[in-house]
Amino acid sequence: MPGEMIGESEKTKGEASLPATQSGSSAASVAAKLDATRYVGSPAVGTSKAAPAGGIPSLGPKDTKLDRQRRRLVWSCVAGFLASWFIAFFRFFLPRVLFEPATVFKIGYPSDFGLGIDEKWLQKYRIWVDRTPDRLFVIYARCTHLGCTPDWKPAEDKFKCPCHGSGYDSEGINFEGPAPRPMDRARLEMAPDGQIVVDVARLYSWPKGQKDQFNDPGAYLSA
Repeated sequence: MPGEMIGESEKTKGEASLPATQSGSSAASVAAKLDATRYVGSPAVGTSKAAPAGGIPSLGPKDTKLDRQRRRLVWSCVAGFLASWFIAFFRFFLPRVLFEPATVFKIGYPSDFGLGIDEKWLQKYRIWVDRTPDRLFVIYARCTHLGCTPDWKPAEDKFKCPCHGSGYDSEGINFEGPAPRPMDRARLEMAPDGQIVVDVARLYSWPKGQKDQFNDPGAYLSA
């Protein structure tokens, strides 16, 4: 009996000590895991995490070729915008030059023109050369209503403005539509070489209700 009681007592002590041993093992295991995941030092370059114990840094996202191309594209757009802005800023200080056709020019010899309307210089100088049996003059191709360029219509023997319908006869005299007066005529003179010199900066007109200037010296050349 005493022996059995002693054995049972030792057995009870051993069983009582077993949970303590297992508890100690669990605590050691948790501590080991914490040590393994503990970070030391400063964060590694390219990542927001510190290097884990052991010295191996945690790598960030990989810089792909597509990312580099996108960065280049963005910087190219920025550079292009800045360059265009600089050019516009620099251009603001440069003088603005308007290139206009000459107001004084030669159109050839009187013998180069036959009777009627010649449109050779219409596109370049906006004039018609008009020759009648007794004189040669130059009509400035500008409607006296609102400044449009009329069309010469040989079949109808008249000028017709495409903007508002003003009509002029073959000598530029208005007869229909809203035009208030005839078209102007440019100054003419003969150059030393025998060519006709036209000056569209000096025009002869026929204001409404007044005497015309078409017979003034310089408004025509005798044929």
